Amino acid sequence: MIEKMKQFFREVKVETKKVVYPGREELIGSTWVVIVTVVVISIFLGMVDVSLTKLIGLAIR
Repeated sequence: MIEKMKQFFREVKVETKKVVYPGREELIGSTWVVIVTVVVISIFLGMVDVSLTKLIGLAIR
């Protein structure tokens, strides 16, 4: 059991060395994509929410 755990952690160490981390410019670009996407989806969902609220309000009257 202990040997399997040691082997697992050795393999994790090997795989971690294969990881390619993004550079500063790529990280900043990806962050902007995420921020813009969240804002656009938030605006869209807000508009859908207001529209459905008004539609249900009209249906209840």
